[in-house]
Amino acid sequence: RQFPGCGNIVTFSQFLFIAVEGFIFEANFGRKRPAIPIRYYFIMVAMFFTVSVVNNYALNLNIAMPLHMIFRSGSLIASMALGIIILKKRYSVSKYTSIALVSLGIFTCTFMSAKQVASDSSLHEEDGLQVFLWWLLGIAALTFALLMSARMGIFQEMLYKQFGKHSKEALFYNHALPLPGFLLLAPNIYHHAVLFSQSELFQVPVIGLTLPIMWFYLFMNVITQYVCIRGVFILTTECTSLTVTLVVTLRKFVSLIFSILYFRNPFTAWHWLGTAFVFVGTLMYTEVWNSLGPFLAHWRKRLKKE
Repeated sequence: RQFPGCGNIVTFSQFLFIAVEGFIFEANFGRKRPAIPIRYYFIMVAMFFTVSVVNNYALNLNIAMPLHMIFRSGSLIASMALGIIILKKRYSVSKYTSIALVSLGIFTCTFMSAKQVASDSSLHEEDGLQVFLWWLLGIAALTFALLMSARMGIFQEMLYKQFGKHSKEALFYNHALPLPGFLLLAPNIYHHAVLFSQSELFQVPVIGLTLPIMWFYLFMNVITQYVCIRGVFILTTECTSLTVTLVVTLRKFVSLIFSILYFRNPFTAWHWLGTAFVFVGTLMYTEVWNSLGPFLAHWRKRLKKE
């Protein structure tokens, strides 16, 4: 909120931290050869880097964080569409219904946000039109990033089928190989590093260290991002993909609610309706209801016996 354009320094810090950790513990200081040929990682990394940068810049184009979260929750739509086109997949009626719900939810939230942007503040008509056009460009950027992310997922799925699953290795190379690309963003990263250093001082509890508060925020963001990615990796090795999808979906929902309540972002009844469509559709897609059926039936039998 203090520096809306600081996405690049945040992403760079996350990439650097995860790359260093992976270089030490996964690549064994470069001595371990990758199981998947490095050329495939370069392709994956180009997609990953593009998605990260485009999503960051979308926040500079009058895209509110709740809309950003909701829009990215539409990854199911993009994945299904590209799966049908590229992998020739076919889905059940319930899958198509869930995708329709997600699409309707995103459309509702996007349309209502467009009305807010169009009527926002007391700008001159020309300024209002300019703000709205920038917002449209932000929507286009999010759409592009959504499709690119889905294509990356399909590419990764095809690699895993061919070479086996190496999620930790992929995590390391996806964060290490793009690091030189941040040289293109060096002026922006340096500019925000200076701004961060000029922010108000903050004394870290317990250890008593005093540092600019924006650096403290950045450090906490990097740590929590690392925990998140590690957690998802552990989850994918211990649980089914259904459980992983459900947990990640619920995490998105909690993040959305937290953003609305804590930061007091504007959210109308239409936004709530759109959000409900998105998450009900996502849960339908994961078929969580089918998984709950046997569980509920088991407890009904136990209650009848008692």
